[in-house]
Amino acid sequence: MAYELPTLPYDYTALEPYISKRTLEFHHDKHHAAYVSKFNDAVKGNDLDDQPIEAVIKAIAGDSTKTGVFNNAAQAWNHTFYWNSMKPGGGGLPTGDLAKKIDSDFGGFEQFAEAFKTAGATQFGSGWAWLVLQNGVLKVTKTLNADNPLTSGQAPLLTMDVWEHAYYLDYQNKRPDYIGAFLGKLVNWDFAAQNLAAA
Repeated sequence: MAYELPTLPYDYTALEPYISKRTLEFHHDKHHAAYVSKFNDAVKGNDLDDQPIEAVIKAIAGDSTKTGVFNNAAQAWNHTFYWNSMKPGGGGLPTGDLAKKIDSDFGGFEQFAEAFKTAGATQFGSGWAWLVLQNGVLKVTKTLNADNPLTSGQAPLLTMDVWEHAYYLDYQNKRPDYIGAFLGKLVNWDFAAQNLAAA
């Protein structure tokens, strides 16, 4: 059963001026689509074919004979999670239980924001910054390349893509500007709150 490329949860122009239509077209229609296609090709007809993609990611993480399958599976999943981590008119401050949890676990929103920005800015090369729940505690973490928190017993609540293709057309080498726009103008706190409630 093939994993399908999800449509974006908003129009290609919906995140402008912070992320351009051109970036979303390349990022979703080329990069994300390629990960999905390569993953489907890799599992077609074998024992991984009928499993949910999350199960595949967890089952083959760390298996050096399946690195290519893992990379494409995790990148397909990561990107879907990333699209939902943003919304038009996003940003601002979280509310409700998520806001209380951020205050209690980080000491306040500013401390969380600083940790998240640092994780994104200091991820050398390609990767991801995450807000996760681990053993009942919120944490900020970062992963290299395709890695994600599903393989570490963490529940992901939110992610920011810091691969260059996520921001280079709009920000060139100014990754901190992209990170600032993500947190200030794009982040979907409703999605993070739903993930916290479900964790």
